[in-house]
Amino acid sequence: MVLPLPSPLDQELAAALPELVELRRHLHRHPELSGQEQQTAALVAGELRRWGWQVREGVGRTGVLAELGPQQSADGNPAPIVALRVDMDALPVEERTGLPYASCHQGLMHACGHDIHTTVGLGVARLLGVLAAQAPERLTARVRLLFQPAEETAEGAAWMKADGATDGVQALFGVHVFPSLPVGSIGVRSGSLTAAAGELEVEVLGEGGHGARPHQSTDAIWIAARVVSGLQEAISRRLDALHPVVVSFGRIEGGKAFNVIADHVRLLGTVRCLDLDVHAQLPGWIEDTVQALCRGHGGEARVRYRVISPPVHNDPALTELVATAAGDLLGRERVLWLEQPSLGAEDFAELLAGTRGTMFRLGVAGPEGCSPLHSNTFAADEGCLPVGIAVLTQALLRWRPLATVGS
Repeated sequence: MVLPLPSPLDQELAAALPELVELRRHLHRHPELSGQEQQTAALVAGELRRWGWQVREGVGRTGVLAELGPQQSADGNPAPIVALRVDMDALPVEERTGLPYASCHQGLMHACGHDIHTTVGLGVARLLGVLAAQAPERLTARVRLLFQPAEETAEGAAWMKADGATDGVQALFGVHVFPSLPVGSIGVRSGSLTAAAGELEVEVLGEGGHGARPHQSTDAIWIAARVVSGLQEAISRRLDALHPVVVSFGRIEGGKAFNVIADHVRLLGTVRCLDLDVHAQLPGWIEDTVQALCRGHGGEARVRYRVISPPVHNDPALTELVATAAGDLLGRERVLWLEQPSLGAEDFAELLAGTRGTMFRLGVAGPEGCSPLHSNTFAADEGCLPVGIAVLTQALLRWRPLATVGS
Protein backbone atom coordinates (compact mmCIF):
# COMPACT_ATOMS: atom_id res chain seq x y z
CA MET A 1 0.00 0.00 0.00
CA VAL A 2 1.51 3.32 -1.12
CA LEU A 3 0.08 6.29 0.74
CA PRO A 4 0.06 9.94 -0.40
CA LEU A 5 2.63 11.34 2.01
CA PRO A 6 4.35 14.59 1.01
CA SER A 7 7.60 14.19 -0.90
CA PRO A 8 10.22 12.93 -0.06
CA LEU A 9 8.39 10.86 2.58
CA ASP A 10 6.21 8.98 0.10
CA GLN A 11 9.22 7.66 -1.79
CA GLU A 12 11.11 6.90 1.41
CA LEU A 13 8.22 4.89 2.89
CA ALA A 14 7.86 2.84 -0.30
CA ALA A 15 11.60 2.17 -0.38
CA ALA A 16 11.78 1.34 3.33
CA LEU A 17 8.89 -1.13 3.50
CA PRO A 18 10.77 -4.32 2.54
CA GLU A 19 13.40 -3.61 5.18
CA LEU A 20 10.76 -2.72 7.78
CA VAL A 21 8.89 -5.96 7.10
CA GLU A 22 12.08 -7.94 7.63
CA LEU A 23 12.77 -5.95 10.79
CA ARG A 24 9.30 -6.75 12.10
CA ARG A 25 9.76 -10.44 11.37
CA HIS A 26 13.06 -10.44 13.24
CA LEU A 27 11.32 -8.89 16.25
CA HIS A 28 8.54 -11.44 15.99
CA ARG A 29 11.05 -14.31 15.93
CA HIS A 30 12.81 -12.98 19.04
CA PRO A 31 10.21 -11.89 21.61
CA GLU A 32 11.25 -10.76 25.07
CA LEU A 33 9.18 -10.61 28.24
CA SER A 34 8.35 -7.45 30.18
CA GLY A 35 11.44 -5.89 31.71
CA GLN A 36 13.74 -8.19 29.72
CA GLU A 37 13.72 -6.34 26.38
CA GLN A 38 17.51 -5.87 26.20
CA GLN A 39 18.02 -7.20 22.67
CA THR A 40 14.95 -5.41 21.34
CA ALA A 41 16.10 -2.16 22.94
CA ALA A 42 19.62 -2.54 21.51
CA LEU A 43 18.21 -3.08 18.02
CA VAL A 44 15.89 -0.08 18.39
CA ALA A 45 18.68 2.20 19.63
CA GLY A 46 20.92 1.20 16.73
CA GLU A 47 18.22 1.91 14.15
CA LEU A 48 17.43 5.28 15.71
CA ARG A 49 21.06 6.39 15.67
CA ARG A 50 21.27 5.28 12.05
CA TRP A 51 18.62 7.86 11.18
CA GLY A 52 20.15 10.73 13.12
CA TRP A 53 18.18 10.64 16.37
CA GLN A 54 19.66 11.57 19.74
CA VAL A 55 19.23 8.41 21.78
CA ARG A 56 19.10 7.57 25.49
CA GLU A 57 19.08 3.94 26.53
CA GLY A 58 18.08 2.46 29.87
CA VAL A 59 15.19 4.90 30.32
CA GLY A 60 12.64 3.10 32.47
CA ARG A 61 15.10 0.19 32.90
CA THR A 62 15.04 -1.27 29.38
CA GLY A 63 13.28 1.56 27.54
CA VAL A 64 14.69 3.77 24.80
CA LEU A 65 14.07 7.50 24.36
CA ALA A 66 15.01 9.44 21.24
CA GLU A 67 14.68 13.05 20.10
CA LEU A 68 14.93 14.86 16.80
CA GLY A 69 14.24 18.39 15.61
CA PRO A 70 14.89 21.96 16.69
CA GLN A 71 15.86 22.86 20.22
CA GLN A 72 14.42 26.36 19.77
CA SER A 73 11.44 27.85 17.98
CA ALA A 74 11.73 30.78 15.58
CA ASP A 75 10.94 33.14 18.46
CA GLY A 76 13.91 31.90 20.47
CA ASN A 77 11.86 30.00 23.02
CA PRO A 78 12.39 26.27 23.60
CA ALA A 79 10.78 24.26 20.84
CA PRO A 80 7.56 22.51 21.86
CA ILE A 81 7.80 18.75 22.29
CA VAL A 82 5.40 16.29 20.69
CA ALA A 83 5.85 12.60 21.43
CA LEU A 84 4.99 9.12 20.23
CA ARG A 85 4.95 6.08 22.51
CA VAL A 86 5.23 2.48 21.29
CA ASP A 87 5.72 -0.65 23.41
CA MET A 88 8.16 -3.52 22.92
CA ASP A 89 7.40 -6.48 25.22
CA ALA A 90 5.92 -9.90 24.45
CA LEU A 91 3.78 -12.42 26.33
CA PRO A 92 4.35 -15.86 27.90
CA VAL A 93 2.32 -17.56 25.16
CA GLU A 94 3.33 -20.59 23.07
CA GLU A 95 2.93 -19.55 19.43
CA ARG A 96 0.72 -21.67 17.17
CA THR A 97 0.52 -19.50 14.04
CA GLY A 98 2.64 -21.73 11.80
CA LEU A 99 4.31 -18.62 10.35
CA PRO A 100 7.77 -19.09 8.83
CA TYR A 101 8.97 -16.34 11.18
CA ALA A 102 7.21 -17.67 14.29
CA SER A 103 8.84 -17.20 17.68
CA CYS A 104 12.04 -19.18 18.15
CA HIS A 105 11.75 -18.88 21.95
CA GLN A 106 9.57 -21.59 23.43
CA GLY A 107 6.69 -20.23 25.47
CA LEU A 108 7.14 -16.61 24.30
CA MET A 109 5.19 -14.78 21.60
CA HIS A 110 4.32 -11.32 20.34
CA ALA A 111 0.64 -12.16 20.84
CA CYS A 112 -0.37 -8.53 21.39
CA GLY A 113 1.30 -6.98 18.36
CA HIS A 114 4.04 -5.03 20.10
CA ASP A 115 6.44 -6.12 17.37
CA ILE A 116 4.15 -4.22 14.99
CA HIS A 117 4.13 -1.20 17.31
CA THR A 118 7.93 -1.16 17.58
CA THR A 119 8.30 -1.41 13.80
CA VAL A 120 5.79 1.39 13.25
CA GLY A 121 7.80 3.55 15.65
CA LEU A 122 11.01 2.79 13.77
CA GLY A 123 9.28 3.55 10.48
CA VAL A 124 8.23 6.95 11.79
CA ALA A 125 11.77 7.53 13.02
CA ARG A 126 13.16 6.73 9.58
CA LEU A 127 10.79 9.09 7.73
CA LEU A 128 11.37 11.96 10.14
CA GLY A 129 15.11 11.33 10.04
CA VAL A 130 15.04 11.73 6.26
CA LEU A 131 12.97 14.89 6.59
CA ALA A 132 15.35 16.38 9.18
CA ALA A 133 18.25 15.75 6.81
CA GLN A 134 16.60 17.05 3.64
CA ALA A 135 14.11 19.68 4.81
CA PRO A 136 14.74 20.48 8.49
CA GLU A 137 12.56 23.58 8.36
CA ARG A 138 9.50 21.34 8.13
CA LEU A 139 10.10 20.06 11.65
CA THR A 140 8.59 22.91 13.63
CA ALA A 141 8.43 20.95 16.89
CA ARG A 142 10.87 18.67 18.64
CA VAL A 143 9.76 15.05 18.31
CA ARG A 144 10.35 12.56 21.11
CA LEU A 145 9.94 8.80 20.70
CA LEU A 146 9.31 6.55 23.68
CA PHE A 147 10.03 2.85 23.12
CA GLN A 148 8.49 1.47 26.28
CA PRO A 149 9.15 -1.82 28.09
CA ALA A 150 6.76 -3.82 30.28
CA GLU A 151 3.37 -2.71 29.03
CA GLU A 152 1.94 -6.18 29.57
CA THR A 153 2.71 -5.98 33.29
CA ALA A 154 1.54 -2.34 33.43
CA GLU A 155 4.88 -1.24 34.89
CA GLY A 156 6.90 0.20 32.02
CA ALA A 157 5.03 3.49 31.60
CA ALA A 158 5.54 4.36 35.26
CA TRP A 159 9.23 3.42 34.98
CA MET A 160 9.74 5.69 31.98
CA LYS A 161 7.76 8.52 33.49
CA ALA A 162 9.87 8.33 36.66
CA ASP A 163 12.96 8.71 34.44
CA GLY A 164 11.55 11.91 32.91
CA ALA A 165 10.36 10.49 29.60
CA THR A 166 7.30 12.77 29.49
CA ASP A 167 8.92 15.90 30.94
CA GLY A 168 7.99 18.88 28.76
CA VAL A 169 5.77 16.84 26.43
CA GLN A 170 2.75 18.85 25.25
CA ALA A 171 1.07 16.10 23.22
CA LEU A 172 1.48 12.33 23.18
CA PHE A 173 0.32 9.91 20.48
CA GLY A 174 -0.07 6.15 20.74
CA VAL A 175 -1.23 3.24 18.63
CA HIS A 176 -2.47 -0.29 19.26
CA VAL A 177 -3.28 -3.04 16.79
CA PHE A 178 -6.94 -4.04 16.60
CA PRO A 179 -7.93 -7.43 15.16
CA SER A 180 -11.57 -6.36 14.74
CA LEU A 181 -10.68 -3.79 12.07
CA PRO A 182 -9.53 -4.60 8.52
CA VAL A 183 -6.05 -3.70 7.43
CA GLY A 184 -6.06 -0.32 5.71
CA SER A 185 -8.33 1.25 8.32
CA ILE A 186 -8.01 2.77 11.77
CA GLY A 187 -10.38 3.26 14.69
CA VAL A 188 -10.58 6.47 16.70
CA ARG A 189 -12.54 7.53 19.75
CA SER A 190 -12.63 10.70 21.87
CA GLY A 191 -12.88 10.37 25.63
CA SER A 192 -12.71 6.95 27.28
CA LEU A 193 -10.81 4.41 25.19
CA THR A 194 -9.83 1.76 27.74
CA ALA A 195 -10.83 0.76 31.25
CA ALA A 196 -9.23 1.21 34.62
CA ALA A 197 -7.73 -2.09 35.72
CA GLY A 198 -6.84 -3.76 38.97
CA GLU A 199 -5.22 -6.99 40.10
CA LEU A 200 -7.16 -9.03 42.66
CA GLU A 201 -5.76 -11.69 44.97
CA VAL A 202 -8.04 -13.66 47.30
CA GLU A 203 -6.83 -16.22 49.80
CA VAL A 204 -9.59 -18.50 51.07
CA LEU A 205 -8.82 -20.07 54.45
CA GLY A 206 -10.58 -23.22 55.58
CA GLU A 207 -9.77 -26.29 57.66
CA GLY A 208 -8.37 -29.46 56.13
CA GLY A 209 -9.65 -32.97 56.64
CA HIS A 210 -10.30 -36.35 55.07
CA GLY A 211 -11.95 -36.34 51.68
CA ALA A 212 -14.39 -39.00 52.85
CA ARG A 213 -15.65 -36.81 55.72
CA PRO A 214 -16.04 -33.25 54.38
CA HIS A 215 -18.53 -32.44 57.14
CA GLN A 216 -15.65 -32.54 59.61
CA SER A 217 -13.67 -29.87 57.77
CA THR A 218 -14.09 -26.50 56.06
CA ASP A 219 -13.52 -27.02 52.34
CA ALA A 220 -11.53 -24.08 50.97
CA ILE A 221 -11.99 -25.26 47.36
CA TRP A 222 -15.77 -25.32 47.72
CA ILE A 223 -15.72 -21.86 49.32
CA ALA A 224 -13.41 -20.55 46.57
CA ALA A 225 -15.89 -21.76 43.96
CA ARG A 226 -18.60 -19.84 45.82
CA VAL A 227 -16.41 -16.72 45.75
CA VAL A 228 -15.88 -16.96 41.98
CA SER A 229 -19.57 -17.40 41.20
CA GLY A 230 -20.81 -15.18 44.02
CA LEU A 231 -18.81 -12.16 42.90
CA GLN A 232 -20.27 -12.45 39.40
CA GLU A 233 -23.80 -12.66 40.80
CA ALA A 234 -23.22 -9.73 43.12
CA ILE A 235 -21.97 -7.55 40.26
CA SER A 236 -25.20 -8.08 38.33
CA ARG A 237 -27.42 -7.39 41.34
CA ARG A 238 -25.56 -4.91 43.55
CA LEU A 239 -23.79 -2.63 41.05
CA ASP A 240 -25.24 -0.22 38.51
CA ALA A 241 -25.51 -1.99 35.14
CA LEU A 242 -24.89 1.35 33.41
CA HIS A 243 -21.34 1.31 34.82
CA PRO A 244 -20.04 -2.14 33.80
CA VAL A 245 -17.57 -4.01 35.99
CA VAL A 246 -15.76 -7.18 34.94
CA VAL A 247 -14.07 -9.53 37.42
CA SER A 248 -12.21 -12.45 35.84
CA PHE A 249 -10.13 -15.02 37.71
CA GLY A 250 -7.27 -16.38 35.65
CA ARG A 251 -5.48 -18.53 38.21
CA ILE A 252 -6.46 -20.80 41.08
CA GLU A 253 -4.11 -22.68 43.40
CA GLY A 254 -5.08 -25.05 46.20
CA GLY A 255 -5.00 -28.55 47.55
CA LYS A 256 -2.22 -31.09 48.04
CA ALA A 257 -3.82 -34.49 47.47
CA PHE A 258 -6.86 -35.97 45.77
CA ASN A 259 -8.32 -37.28 49.04
CA VAL A 260 -7.55 -34.37 51.37
CA ILE A 261 -9.90 -31.42 51.88
CA ALA A 262 -7.90 -28.27 51.06
CA ASP A 263 -7.44 -25.72 53.82
CA HIS A 264 -6.10 -22.93 51.58
CA VAL A 265 -6.93 -21.68 48.07
CA ARG A 266 -5.42 -18.71 46.28
CA LEU A 267 -7.32 -16.93 43.53
CA LEU A 268 -5.72 -14.41 41.16
CA GLY A 269 -7.79 -12.25 38.85
CA THR A 270 -8.30 -8.92 37.18
CA VAL A 271 -10.93 -6.21 37.61
CA ARG A 272 -11.96 -3.78 34.86
CA CYS A 273 -14.20 -0.72 35.06
CA LEU A 274 -14.82 2.37 32.93
CA ASP A 275 -16.14 4.70 35.62
CA LEU A 276 -13.46 6.19 37.88
CA ASP A 277 -15.82 6.74 40.82
CA VAL A 278 -17.01 3.15 40.68
CA HIS A 279 -13.43 1.92 40.33
CA ALA A 280 -12.42 3.83 43.47
CA GLN A 281 -15.14 2.03 45.43
CA LEU A 282 -14.40 -1.46 44.08
CA PRO A 283 -11.60 -2.51 46.48
CA GLY A 284 -13.80 -1.95 49.52
CA TRP A 285 -16.86 -3.49 47.87
CA ILE A 286 -14.93 -6.59 46.80
CA GLU A 287 -13.42 -6.98 50.25
CA ASP A 288 -16.84 -6.84 51.93
CA THR A 289 -18.43 -9.22 49.41
CA VAL A 290 -15.65 -11.82 49.59
CA GLN A 291 -15.52 -11.73 53.38
CA ALA A 292 -19.29 -12.21 53.60
CA LEU A 293 -19.19 -15.14 51.17
CA CYS A 294 -16.38 -16.86 53.06
CA ARG A 295 -17.85 -16.30 56.53
CA GLY A 296 -21.21 -17.54 55.30
CA HIS A 297 -19.62 -20.89 54.47
CA GLY A 298 -17.48 -21.20 57.57
CA GLY A 299 -14.18 -19.89 56.23
CA GLU A 300 -12.10 -16.74 56.25
CA ALA A 301 -10.44 -14.63 53.57
CA ARG A 302 -7.51 -12.34 52.92
CA VAL A 303 -8.12 -9.91 50.06
CA ARG A 304 -5.51 -7.78 48.30
CA TYR A 305 -6.22 -5.31 45.50
CA ARG A 306 -3.64 -3.47 43.38
CA VAL A 307 -4.53 -0.71 40.96
CA ILE A 308 -2.79 -1.52 37.67
CA SER A 309 -3.70 1.38 35.42
CA PRO A 310 -6.17 4.25 35.14
CA PRO A 311 -8.34 4.52 32.01
CA VAL A 312 -7.00 6.03 28.80
CA HIS A 313 -8.78 9.31 28.05
CA ASN A 314 -8.31 10.54 24.49
CA ASP A 315 -8.08 14.29 24.02
CA PRO A 316 -10.80 15.35 21.52
CA ALA A 317 -8.62 17.81 19.57
CA LEU A 318 -5.73 15.37 19.19
CA THR A 319 -8.13 12.59 18.23
CA GLU A 320 -9.62 14.82 15.54
CA LEU A 321 -6.10 15.60 14.32
CA VAL A 322 -5.37 11.87 13.91
CA ALA A 323 -8.74 11.29 12.23
CA THR A 324 -8.16 14.13 9.76
CA ALA A 325 -4.62 13.02 8.93
CA ALA A 326 -5.79 9.44 8.43
CA GLY A 327 -8.76 10.56 6.35
CA ASP A 328 -6.49 12.47 4.00
CA LEU A 329 -4.22 9.44 3.63
CA LEU A 330 -6.67 6.55 3.61
CA GLY A 331 -10.00 8.12 2.71
CA ARG A 332 -12.59 9.12 5.29
CA GLU A 333 -14.47 5.86 4.88
CA ARG A 334 -11.47 4.03 6.37
CA VAL A 335 -11.46 6.12 9.54
CA LEU A 336 -13.95 4.45 11.86
CA TRP A 337 -15.29 6.21 14.94
CA LEU A 338 -15.61 3.59 17.67
CA GLU A 339 -18.90 3.68 19.56
CA GLN A 340 -17.77 1.78 22.63
CA PRO A 341 -14.61 1.88 24.75
CA SER A 342 -12.72 -1.29 25.55
CA LEU A 343 -12.56 -3.00 28.94
CA GLY A 344 -8.95 -3.82 28.13
CA ALA A 345 -6.30 -1.83 30.00
CA GLU A 346 -3.33 0.12 28.68
CA ASP A 347 -0.64 1.76 30.80
CA PHE A 348 -0.36 4.50 28.16
CA ALA A 349 -2.76 6.15 30.62
CA GLU A 350 0.09 6.59 33.12
CA LEU A 351 1.96 8.75 30.62
CA LEU A 352 -1.04 11.04 30.11
CA ALA A 353 -0.87 12.46 33.64
CA GLY A 354 0.17 16.07 33.08
CA THR A 355 -0.19 16.10 29.29
CA ARG A 356 -2.74 15.61 26.51
CA GLY A 357 -2.75 12.53 24.36
CA THR A 358 -4.63 10.15 22.13
CA MET A 359 -4.30 6.53 21.07
CA PHE A 360 -5.88 5.05 17.96
CA ARG A 361 -6.63 1.50 16.86
CA LEU A 362 -4.73 0.12 13.87
CA GLY A 363 -6.62 -2.40 11.74
CA VAL A 364 -4.66 -5.62 11.24
CA ALA A 365 -7.26 -8.13 9.99
CA GLY A 366 -6.47 -9.63 6.60
CA PRO A 367 -8.98 -11.13 4.16
CA GLU A 368 -9.46 -14.18 6.40
CA GLY A 369 -9.75 -12.16 9.59
CA CYS A 370 -7.44 -12.14 12.60
CA SER A 371 -7.39 -14.06 15.88
CA PRO A 372 -7.93 -12.05 19.08
CA LEU A 373 -5.13 -10.34 20.98
CA HIS A 374 -3.23 -12.62 23.39
CA SER A 375 -4.27 -15.66 21.33
CA ASN A 376 -1.55 -18.13 20.34
CA THR A 377 -2.76 -17.82 16.73
CA PHE A 378 -2.78 -14.00 16.59
CA ALA A 379 -1.21 -12.98 13.25
CA ALA A 380 -1.41 -9.38 12.09
CA ASP A 381 -1.51 -8.56 8.38
CA GLU A 382 1.73 -6.69 7.66
CA GLY A 383 -0.16 -4.35 5.35
CA CYS A 384 -0.89 -2.41 8.53
CA LEU A 385 2.72 -1.19 8.75
CA PRO A 386 2.62 1.61 6.14
CA VAL A 387 -0.78 2.70 7.46
CA GLY A 388 0.44 3.12 11.03
CA ILE A 389 3.69 4.76 9.95
CA ALA A 390 2.03 7.23 7.58
CA VAL A 391 -0.81 8.23 9.93
CA LEU A 392 1.52 8.85 12.87
CA THR A 393 4.08 10.71 10.75
CA GLN A 394 1.37 13.02 9.41
CA ALA A 395 -0.11 13.58 12.87
CA LEU A 396 3.27 14.46 14.36
CA LEU A 397 4.08 16.87 11.52
CA ARG A 398 0.65 18.54 11.63
CA TRP A 399 0.56 18.99 15.39
CA ARG A 400 0.83 22.54 16.73
CA PRO A 401 0.80 23.73 20.36
CA LEU A 402 -2.54 25.01 21.59
CA ALA A 403 -1.20 28.53 21.89
CA THR A 404 -0.49 28.68 18.14
CA VAL A 405 -3.54 26.82 16.82
CA GLY A 406 -5.31 29.05 14.31
CA SER A 407 -2.49 31.58 14.18
